[in-house]
Amino acid sequence: MKRSEKCFSSTKRLIGNQMTQRRVVFDFEIDFTNGGGIQGQEFRLDIDGDDINDTELADYIVKDMRLLMVGEVRILNKRIIVEKHKRNAEKEK
Repeated sequence: MKRSEKCFSSTKRLIGNQMTQRRVVFDFEIDFTNGGGIQGQEFRLDIDGDDINDTELADYIVKDMRLLMVGEVRILNKRIIVEKHKRNAEKEK
């Protein structure tokens, strides 16, 4: 899988007089090639821009959680919300 770095930045949008940021809320299932798997529900991540595709999101989860031997990643019930970012982009570098 190609790893995406775009998700880490904290791009802000000016709407009226307010600065808004977007987050993605989703469920996921990850299968491991050596057996087993993990899942998450209502998981939230900061995103750069208005949307993120499922492949970029899957790459981001795998990298952020430092997972190895990943097989299939399924993204479910994805939605974008307007909410302040929780991470400091500078700390991620």
